[in-house]
Parts: sequence; structure tokens; C-alpha cells
Amino acid sequence: MTELEKRGGDLGVEVRADDDGKKTLKGYAAIFNSDTTIADYFVERIAPGAFTRTIGGDILALVNHDSGRVVGRTKSGTLRLSEDSRGLKVEIDVPDTADGRDLWTLVERGDVTGMSFGFRVTKQEWDESGDIPHRTIHEVELFEITATAFPAYQDTTLAVRSLEAARAEADEARESEKAEEEQRKQNAIAAQRRIAERKAEMESKIRGIPQDTP
Repeated sequence: MTELEKRGGDLGVEVRADDDGKKTLKGYAAIFNSDTTIADYFVERIAPGAFTRTIGGDILALVNHDSGRVVGRTKSGTLRLSEDSRGLKVEIDVPDTADGRDLWTLVERGDVTGMSFGFRVTKQEWDESGDIPHRTIHEVELFEITATAFPAYQDTTLAVRSLEAARAEADEARESEKAEEEQRKQNAIAAQRRIAERKAEMESKIRGIPQDTP
């Protein structure tokens, strides 16, 4: 099973019922360029376009991140995802099932007021120049969307792993740069030595040439 990070926010969920009985939930699962402090450990921001490549895939709409409680799917057209200037926009056509009816009622009553999403980061950037690390997510692989009463669930395990990996990579890069700098110094010293040897050899040859007498 793919390990997922989960993020979300209490951004509100709208209900819309058509005359033909079709019921749709609308809301945002993610907001672009909005800094969020994750567990007081780092600040995270989702860059515009982070979902562009993934929203055309086969993504599920679930209840409380439970894969056994499906209420929509992009493949069937009952879950529709799009990006706009604000963030990741979600529309779910709620099914006439026990989970669907319960979810609709909970949203109508205001018990469920947010959405979250399960994802895997495929492109990111860490910046540790400030007081705490900053993470910018540039691209993700999206797996599921959830309408939930607890949308601010923040799983930091994978993010911390990626930060540690970024730190290790940065340390390795610094060590490599130091080694390259040391090698450049050694090469420069060797080059100077060779020049000095050639110069001494030339001077020796010059001193050894007989001088013409008038």
C-alpha cells in the first residue's frame, strides 16, 4: 500500500441539489500559496499547478479516507477536479447509498465542513534559511479526496522523512563540493609545481649553452 500524506482545511463545503434530484458537494481541498504550519515543525505551501498532471487520473472520493466507503470517482465522472487561481476545486455527485445519504445530511447540518486529500509528493523544495524549515510542494500524485469533519489532519511522517533526505542530500552536496574544491587546490598546486619544474629545466638548459666569444 502506498504511504500517503494527508492535508486539508476547514474551507467549507457547499451543497447543491438539482430539480432532477442530483445532489452535489462542492468545495476546495487545497489552497495555493497559503502557508500552513505543520505540527509546529515546518511551514508548508502548495504551489499553483501542483495538481495539474494528476487530476486526470483515477482518483476516489471517500468518506473519512476509508477506501471501503467510496462516494465518487473521476473515472466515472462522479468526482470532478479542477485547478483555478485559488486552489484545487472539488465536485462530488453524492450517490444514493447509505454513505452518500449520511454524508449529504452531515454536510447540510454543518457537521462536515471541510475536505482533505491523500497524496504523494513527487516534486518539492525545502528552504532552511529561516527560523523553521519551509516546504514548497510543486507537484503531487493525488489518490483520494475526502469530505470530513476533521479536515486539518496533518500527517508529518513522510514530510519529515523527505526533510531528512533533503538535509542528507544537502550535506552530501556540501561534502562533494568540499572534495571538489580540495581537488582543484591540489590540481593547482601540481600545475604550479610542473610549471616551476619546466622553468627550472629551461633555465638549466640556457645556463648550459656555450656563450659565443667575439
